[in-house]
Amino acid sequence: MTGTGFSGATAVRFGAVPAASFTVTSDTRLTATSPPGSGVVQVTVTTPSGTSNEYVTFGYGLTPAPTLNSLTPNSGPTAGGTAVTLTGSGLASASSVRFGAVPAASFTVVSDTHITAVAPPGAGTVQVTVTTQGGSSNGLSYTYVAAATLTGVGPNRGPTRGGNTVTLTGTNFTSATTVTFGSTPATSFTVVSPTNITAVVPPGAAGAVAVAVTTPGGTATLQTAYFYVNAPVLAGLAPAAGPLAGGNTVTLTGTHLVEATAVRFANTAAGSFTVISDTQITAVAPAGTAGPADVTVTTAGGTSNALTYTYLAPPVLTLLSPNQGPTTGGNTVTLTGTHLAPATQVRFGATPTAFTVVSDTHIVADAPPGAAGPVDVTVITPGGTSAPGSYMRLSPPTA
Repeated sequence: MTGTGFSGATAVRFGAVPAASFTVTSDTRLTATSPPGSGVVQVTVTTPSGTSNEYVTFGYGLTPAPTLNSLTPNSGPTAGGTAVTLTGSGLASASSVRFGAVPAASFTVVSDTHITAVAPPGAGTVQVTVTTQGGSSNGLSYTYVAAATLTGVGPNRGPTRGGNTVTLTGTNFTSATTVTFGSTPATSFTVVSPTNITAVVPPGAAGAVAVAVTTPGGTATLQTAYFYVNAPVLAGLAPAAGPLAGGNTVTLTGTHLVEATAVRFANTAAGSFTVISDTQITAVAPAGTAGPADVTVTTAGGTSNALTYTYLAPPVLTLLSPNQGPTTGGNTVTLTGTHLAPATQVRFGATPTAFTVVSDTHIVADAPPGAAGPVDVTVITPGGTSAPGSYMRLSPPTA
């Protein structure tokens, strides 16, 4: 209220009713809290010098109290700073917006039906109200959410194609709205508890990325938390065949092999394997059945293409023809049996000799020279060594 001669005021009345309270600010200014009332009343100020004129009026009920219908978002971090949109009616003359008992950090009246307000710091659930000349509005709930923390991702690596499921650990996950790997949202995620989220990893480029969880309380980020790994690629294996009993060492070559977790021959794990480098692995072949088997390498990046390894039955010798010859050698011997086609050596005793594979059941070999007497003949293939056949070296006749 403005005027003159306010110093020493003893009463302020709204009609016949004293003000709920008043404060003299200066001789020309005072503030007063209106008492309950209705209609239009005269406002007067009384001092020891008398009572003021009655030309100033105050109207009760001329401005209806504001009404709030909604606020968006209805939650935010305890640190405040969230822009909240309030919708309702009678908001145009808003003089304050409060979150509980705390004034908004700032607010802007957009229209009679909209206000944007910046939430102050707070905790728990509070009522948001708007005050105008008509009074204070109804309250709507706004919840302060504690910020999430992210402490771990496991497993922390997987294929570039994504699709694998990982578990995120931390705190305050309950109201999580997004999970991202680098800048890419998770394919899907499930809040298991306030401390656990399971997320399906999206595709990504090889390398490390940050993982982040966003809640109304803010975003928690763990840097270099997840590693995209290229799928392994096999280019070769040697030898490409071996015995049914396994036990032989096979060298696998390719790329992206360094993180190998398994080597399989068909569905059987290698007896053991050693990662030599990102391009080479040595593996001990397990036992298998005769025929081809797919060999694969598995890493966090997935399972490689398959290369063929063949399990071979050991060779069997049933006949040598002729089964004798001169000590000087040089004669041709026909070996008959089974599983002879992949022969890598024919030996007379410990001596290898030249040979030609005719079929899986026949080999012709050049008998090497040697001392007179019996000698064991064997055929060696990747499937093993045959049981020996007997060949007799004969001394030349003497005069």
